[in-house]
Amino acid sequence: MEHTALELIELGAVFFGLGLLGRLAQRIGMSPIPLYLLGGLAFGTGGIIPLGDIGDFTGLAAEVGVVLLLLLLGLEYSASELFTGLRRSWGAGLLDIVLNAAPGVAVALILGWGPVGAMVMGGVTYISSSGIIAKVLADLGRLGNRETPVVLSILVFEDLVMALYLPILTALLVGVSLWGGISAVAISVAVISVVLVVALKWGRFVSALVDSPDREVFLLKILGLALLVAGIASALQVSAAVGAFLLGIAISGSTAHNATKLLEPLRDLFAAVFFVVFGLSTDPAAIPPVIGWAIVLAVATTATKLATGWWAAQMQGIGKLGRARAGAALVARGEFSIVIAGLAVAYAAVPNDLAALSTAYVLLMAVFGPIAARVVEPVARWRPFPRRESAPSAG
Repeated sequence: MEHTALELIELGAVFFGLGLLGRLAQRIGMSPIPLYLLGGLAFGTGGIIPLGDIGDFTGLAAEVGVVLLLLLLGLEYSASELFTGLRRSWGAGLLDIVLNAAPGVAVALILGWGPVGAMVMGGVTYISSSGIIAKVLADLGRLGNRETPVVLSILVFEDLVMALYLPILTALLVGVSLWGGISAVAISVAVISVVLVVALKWGRFVSALVDSPDREVFLLKILGLALLVAGIASALQVSAAVGAFLLGIAISGSTAHNATKLLEPLRDLFAAVFFVVFGLSTDPAAIPPVIGWAIVLAVATTATKLATGWWAAQMQGIGKLGRARAGAALVARGEFSIVIAGLAVAYAAVPNDLAALSTAYVLLMAVFGPIAARVVEPVARWRPFPRRESAPSAG
């Protein structure tokens, strides 16, 4: 069979299979991310039917998927909202870092993966899935709840932390010198500061640059600019994902709203390819040896996210039920955790077991997170021994 024909057959099978998995996820009311990862595991190295002829396309498509994921995440926020969220949640944000990065760092050091592995696993266990959490809150009708602004403020803080964390991680993975690492951090901080100032003061000009009444022109301009900015950011070792995120922040108002509606289908398509590609790069045989550690991390970081949300909501004067809902909402991990692990694997700077552990951990948390958000309210209301009413006194 011709090489091109085989590539088209395999690519068509991948896309059609993703559609079936997405439909299955909708039917059972869960995020499709775990199913996409399982699909990649099934058809990657050591899987049922390894696919070897579409690597060039899927590799580039996966990179585009990361760019679109972060671009649309940035489009959800304005610069003023970021500053407001940062002021409101900095205390809870710092607690979030300490509590939730610590389990990943500890396990990486126990397994002998060194400082770089610890840095990677700390990020994997720290960052919640904004995409899954936003969908769960909407599905459960909790967007108007008192605790929801607290949850969103913590997610904003996490996204800002990622904007600093990813360039530092990239510098470590590349193996630059101490001075090179300091330079990368300085460039990252400078770029982020400049973009936030531009977004706050002159964001309307950036929006006007990409806006267009014609959908085709609008799509070409915003997608082209996103890839251009991501490429320049990557060349500066700031991370392509961060570049796309900052561009999203700079675009505001109706332009951001229209861009989100236009890019969502593309985002979903390429993001699905990204998760499949990560699964393809992970040998399923490597997962059983690390599944115990994945469960340990899942239990530990579920408890730490519950504690983070509880404390943050308590600081805002929210009742116990709202505190429990806030903590449970933060449990899910997903796209960002895989982005971090995928970045480390791409540079071959960490053991293969780290990819397997990250995959198993995200599979567990992407499934359990929405379940925890759904069941936390009835669990919090449940009393095993209802209080008895006192009997009326005689006479």
